[in-house]
Amino acid sequence: MRKKIVAGNWKMNKTFEESKALMNELKEKLGKETSEKVETVVCPPFLCVPSANEIFQGTNIRFGGQNIHFKDDGAYTGEISASMLKAIGCDYVILGHSERRQYFHETNHLINFKVLKALEKGLKPILCVGETLEQREQGVEKKIVDEQVTLCLKDVCAADMENVVIAYEPVWAIGTGKTATPEQAEEMHVGIRKSLENLYNATVAGRTRILYGGSMNDKNAKDLLGKNNIDGGLIGGAALKADSFIAIIEAAV
Repeated sequence: MRKKIVAGNWKMNKTFEESKALMNELKEKLGKETSEKVETVVCPPFLCVPSANEIFQGTNIRFGGQNIHFKDDGAYTGEISASMLKAIGCDYVILGHSERRQYFHETNHLINFKVLKALEKGLKPILCVGETLEQREQGVEKKIVDEQVTLCLKDVCAADMENVVIAYEPVWAIGTGKTATPEQAEEMHVGIRKSLENLYNATVAGRTRILYGGSMNDKNAKDLLGKNNIDGGLIGGAALKADSFIAIIEAAV
């Protein structure tokens, strides 16, 4: 039985003080029983990760970063290494988000390097995959996502897949208010499991958690999370308000 996971991607939002306030609100309002049943992850801006380490001590709330560099250290101004995140207590890191692919020109090849580095340093990658609206209209969405999964997981062994989470995020539904129907999302999740089965085996495909991302909110979460192959959500805008985020977590119970 795959344990549901709901992860909040705060992106470039919230100042230091605002972040602390939201973290404390989550800590106070998220029931212990709910957090035991659903794995909860918060990924704030880098500056606020140390606060997450402090505030979430003694709770079931995990936290992570939004990106890493694929090198251990060196002259890479403005970058963050996997070791830095691990040292501050991070469990997770989001990799391959469509915004990184679009705005920072990250390729599947580069993302694969980052996935391998995250696993090497003991971080659990949340690997994002998904098609654009143009690709969906052309009918190549399954091919595109299969290619992303295959290339981004190159040289990742079956044993390491225990620590990999995949997030299906149709690019056309991120921050647009549009959402894939539960049926569309389920179809793509089934396709991702097929890709994993082809890469590894049915056991790995069956135990890997696959999240839906793309304007999931407290109103549509229950229908999406009710599908057999949707194991949680990678939440953007709705993660910036404690009550909305907690409502999504509760919908996953």
